[in-house]
Amino acid sequence: MAKKKKASPAEDETRLKKKVSEKRPALKNPEGDEKFRKLHKRLKRLQRLRRKLAERKKNAMGKAKGDAAADKPAAPAA
Repeated sequence: MAKKKKASPAEDETRLKKKVSEKRPALKNPEGDEKFRKLHKRLKRLQRLRRKLAERKKNAMGKAKGDAAADKPAAPAA
């Protein structure tokens, strides 16, 4: 049995954003829906991970190089 290829974090994030944006208007109380909350929490977790990684990379480059990299976005906006 072949293993599934793991999706990149950027692909996961765009997929989750799409799901959340589709489901939110349909719900009367999004915070009360357990499945929606889990989905939203997963999206937020991925976003935190991405931001943390970008910050780590920026700090690893050093002070002089880190300033130039700060102008460029770490991940493409979806």
